[in-house]
Amino acid sequence: MFIRYGYEITLTCPQTTALVCLLSVTSDRIADIRVAETIVITPPVPTQEYYDLFGNLCRRLLAPSGDITISGDATLEDSGQLDRVNPLAREVAVTDLPHECLVYLMGSRYCETDKLSQIAWDLFGSQPPGWGRVQAICDFVHNHIRFDYMQARSTRSAFEVYHERVGVCRDYAHLALTFCRCLNIPARYINGHLGDIGVPVVDPMDFSAWIEVFLDGAWYTFDPRNNKPRIGRIIVARGRDAADIPLINSFGPHVLKSFRVWTYEVPTPHQGQT
Repeated sequence: MFIRYGYEITLTCPQTTALVCLLSVTSDRIADIRVAETIVITPPVPTQEYYDLFGNLCRRLLAPSGDITISGDATLEDSGQLDRVNPLAREVAVTDLPHECLVYLMGSRYCETDKLSQIAWDLFGSQPPGWGRVQAICDFVHNHIRFDYMQARSTRSAFEVYHERVGVCRDYAHLALTFCRCLNIPARYINGHLGDIGVPVVDPMDFSAWIEVFLDGAWYTFDPRNNKPRIGRIIVARGRDAADIPLINSFGPHVLKSFRVWTYEVPTPHQGQT
């Protein structure tokens, strides 16, 4: 299947402001792209690209004072399959984990493993280790939090969402991956596109957050917000938590003026798509 995805974001900056944007798909999906991403910045400004410590593509630019609009549009080919499920996947002992997984056991800005460790062991310590325990964590988080866009708060941490019991997809992800880390299961935060393919349309289109968990030598997708396998995830960035991979990191004040995201299936890719 083919999935068209994109975004259009307008910011208002009171002064010239440096920006770093993480809005393009990860390098492991480059081979799947059938219509290359068209990026338009209005007014036009020079950009530079680099890869961060987690391998995410970042774009640097200097926004002038006033409005600036950043948009991108592309189409990729997807298997059309649901997220992979492996109920037999086992946990890996810390001593046997690859070096690069260890950072995803540590506490981070929004994931206070020190504050949630005892709670995690009390809730899930008796669960058989492996896939089932991670799914039990996602089941708990899915049922524990009430989804509410109007209650979104960019500073809310996993510890706070556990007690407040309300949030958006990033809060579900932060709490679930923190519980995993507390139980010595590597987990990382994902930001990306997730269209309403194969499910009813219930919310305005937006970027989504979910997690990847390391089990049995591989990274598996878990989604505590939706808590069911889905079709057509397109990863934009991976990190320890949302602090590592903001869509736009602004080095100065700004106001979000407008925000639009699209992700949907198309019958065939077309160059110069509209």
